[in-house]
Amino acid sequence: MAMTANALEAMIKEAFPDAQITIQDLRGDGDHYAATVISAAFKGKSRVQQHQMVYGALKGRMGGELHALALTTSVPA
Repeated sequence: MAMTANALEAMIKEAFPDAQITIQDLRGDGDHYAATVISAAFKGKSRVQQHQMVYGALKGRMGGELHALALTTSVPA
């Protein structure tokens, strides 16, 4: 079962209410997305830690409902 872009965004927004989120469905199949997440919560965190925080927000759906996620994270400018 695939995940919608709206569901993906909602899960990330729940964990990072201040986040600016851009999601693109790379194949139109609901399994392969690219996401950009900008949040103050990432301040002082390494890129790996930032990505781990986003994957944590997905509550185990990565690798199941969501097959691939090309992730870009940063803090607000």
